[in-house]
Amino acid sequence: MEDKLRNYFEEMVVYKDLRNNNFFSSLGLPAFLRDYLLKTFCDDSGQFDMDEVSAFIKKYIPKKEDWMRIKNQIIYENETVQLLTKITVDINIKTGEISFSLPDFGVTDKETMIEPSIWELYKDELVQSGEVWGIIKLGYRQPDDTVKPKIPGKIKLVGFKNFCPYTVDLDYYKEMRSHFTTKEWINVVLGAIDYNADGYETELQKLSMLTRLLPFVEKRVNIIELAPKGTGKSYVFGHVSKYGMLTDGGKVTRSKMFYDASRRKPGFICGPDYVAIDEVKLVSFGDENEMRSILQGYLEYGKFNSNGYDGESDAGVVFLGNIKEENMNEYEYMLSELPTLFQETALLDRIHGFVKGWDIPRMNDSLKITGWALNSEYFCSILHELRNDTSYRAIVEKIVEVPEHADTRDTEAIKRIATAYLKLLFPHVRSENDVDRQDFTDYCLTPAMRMRRIIKLQQGMIDTEYKGKDVPFLMVKDV
Repeated sequence: MEDKLRNYFEEMVVYKDLRNNNFFSSLGLPAFLRDYLLKTFCDDSGQFDMDEVSAFIKKYIPKKEDWMRIKNQIIYENETVQLLTKITVDINIKTGEISFSLPDFGVTDKETMIEPSIWELYKDELVQSGEVWGIIKLGYRQPDDTVKPKIPGKIKLVGFKNFCPYTVDLDYYKEMRSHFTTKEWINVVLGAIDYNADGYETELQKLSMLTRLLPFVEKRVNIIELAPKGTGKSYVFGHVSKYGMLTDGGKVTRSKMFYDASRRKPGFICGPDYVAIDEVKLVSFGDENEMRSILQGYLEYGKFNSNGYDGESDAGVVFLGNIKEENMNEYEYMLSELPTLFQETALLDRIHGFVKGWDIPRMNDSLKITGWALNSEYFCSILHELRNDTSYRAIVEKIVEVPEHADTRDTEAIKRIATAYLKLLFPHVRSENDVDRQDFTDYCLTPAMRMRRIIKLQQGMIDTEYKGKDVPFLMVKDV
């Protein structure tokens, strides 16, 4: 199948050797950045020169502790410096001044500037989302004490090159999918996120792993996953895509997540495709009543009001937690160790589905890919673009039959998850006539109902109002 993959996807395929190559793993680079380097430096056989890659990394991907050296180069040696990193741009409403932040180096917008002439050159790329990856070129504006008001010295952006060196052709991707069987495509997707399909014992294990990608491909998919330690939750949500965000636990307050009134800045819900809250059992949510209220509204509508600020986002919210083996039972109450924020049915009702992480095997060498696979950076860019394609939801609406008096939240959750599965596994369908009804039932609709049913079961263990209630049985209409 590797030959087939290389034949149809050509330059978007890279050779990944995660089992034997310790060079990249020692660098701690995210998958999309690693694959960018592989695509840039590998030859046709997948080989690369370590010295060449090392030199590039040293020059363009410095560590946070190198920032003092970089500042010295820019400010005192009057050099321009290029970095491959993520950049966040901001426009001051009062003054119209444009500034930027470099999150990986702790550089804030108070220390930086973008001159209007430079902004005109790169604004189309820099305003695409809250955070953009690229090769940035930095210089320095000298301070001037001879004028009033005094002009402070600032680091300035003087050049920008988009991290993505190619155009993402969504139609081509969709067309190429049609050359693969469903089972082949499942293996292709696993390879794209660094996993070896042959390392899984069952198709259920494969599909359970891929369930983690649903928030990557569909807007505002909210899920909760409880899994044993070592199943790769943090890796998938924190290292595979440049469009997502993984929080590192700690304290997740209203101001951090939604809007920081003191800094007058939107929180991290605004910008990424999803926000995954890791180690949710250990997270402090501050004032839980306050957080529950604003979170419930956001999970339902994608909108929020915080300290008078009206915000909106398409980011899904993912709650990740570890679970003990004795508690891995959907027919028993599994949320007792979670913060009291989750001990309430109204919040649970707005989480679309539950991922049984214990169906995903613990990470081991046999699950690490060694072979040709889709470039992770390319693949996740495709998933990012697919979020804006509403044709799949239209197909789901046409082919799914909803029983009378079905609960609206249940049907919406099931349809949203089924749509995400359709995009992920069958992106080549263009109309309801292209959909194989049995495949859609097996791979999209039934898994969506199962994920929602677990939410319903857990609600019934909190509140007798939900006890014994099942999700509506949605069916696929005949052709």
